[in-house]
Formats: sequence, structure tokens, C-alpha cells
Amino acid sequence: MAAPWPCWPAARSAVSAGLLGVLWLVSVATGTRGAAAVGGEETLKCEDLKVGQYICKDPEINDATQEPVNCTNYTAHVLCFPAPNITCKNLSGNETHFTGKEVGFFKPISCRNVNGYSYKVAVALSLFLGWLGADRFYLGYPALGLLKFCTVGFCGIGSLIDFILISMQIVGPSDGSSYIIDYYGTRLIRLSITNETFRKTQLYP
Repeated sequence: MAAPWPCWPAARSAVSAGLLGVLWLVSVATGTRGAAAVGGEETLKCEDLKVGQYICKDPEINDATQEPVNCTNYTAHVLCFPAPNITCKNLSGNETHFTGKEVGFFKPISCRNVNGYSYKVAVALSLFLGWLGADRFYLGYPALGLLKFCTVGFCGIGSLIDFILISMQIVGPSDGSSYIIDYYGTRLIRLSITNETFRKTQLYP
């Protein structure tokens, strides 16, 4: 036999109160886990700081090679100082509150392998004695140098082409090293696209 009609409102109220209690328990549990995750957030390493949160010193340049003194395998390192009031993990992995005067990490920078070939000397030889093959002899290409010497720089055409190639740093030393160029001088950097190159999506109107 069905219950009288007046009992239904009381049943609905009990069910609603039970659902509200369950939802409250779920929200409290979720909030507790979220607070624990925020409170347990790991401190960043100093090398993971964003630009503007640290400053790095200029590299010390070797006068003979015009490259950083600690250049090894095309990489050198410079000292970097986190900004004041920055907290991060230093070189030893210890969480440190920096004042702007302590070294936080060493930042790698690219450098070049040089082997005594001067860019200025190569250009000067190509300009004034290129028709005798002096530039090719200097850069370690004796066969081409002898051929230019015997043909007077391929009647001048080869001398002109070599001068352009050497000036644009397309032709370099035969051992694969780079020219010695002033560190803050006019260096050419060739850009290339690889699979790691970031490609920005083109937006068309």
C-alpha cells in the first residue's frame, strides 16, 4: 500500500540533505588535496629562471683567439646572478634566497674553434696578392694556390671570386676551423632550418 501523499515532501528533503552532505565532503577533500599540491610545489632551479630574473656577466675574451677563455667543444660558460629577492636552487641544489651578488648558475654560450687563421690577413692577401694565390696558400689550399699562381689568378676572374668568397666568410681555413675575428666585430652567422626550428603559424587576413 502506497504511503500517504504528505510523506513525500519529507522524503525529498532527507534525500536533498544527504546529497548536499556528500557534495560538501567531496569539495573539502578536493580542496585539501589542492592545498597540499600548492604547498608542496618544488622550488625552481636557478638555471630555469625566466629572462629578467637574472643577469649574466660578459665572457672573458682571449686576446689571441678572440673567443671566451674557457671555450671547449664549441661551448663556454658565463656566471649568472639571480635578481634580488629571488629564491631558487643554486649549483649545489640548495634552496637559496639571493641578494643579487651570489652566483646562481653557469649559463652555456656558443663559441668557435679557431686555429690561428686571421680573417683580416686572409682578406688582405686575397685583395692584394690573390692573383698570386697567396690567399689560398695561407688558408691551406696549396694546390689551388699553385694553380692561381700559374694562371695569374685565372686571368683575374678567380682572384675576384675568391675575394668575394673570403670576404663573405664562405671560404675558410682548410682544417675546418673558424677565422679569428674580433669578438665584438663583424661576424656572419648562417641561419638554417632543422626539425627543431620553431615554425610560427602563418595567419592570413
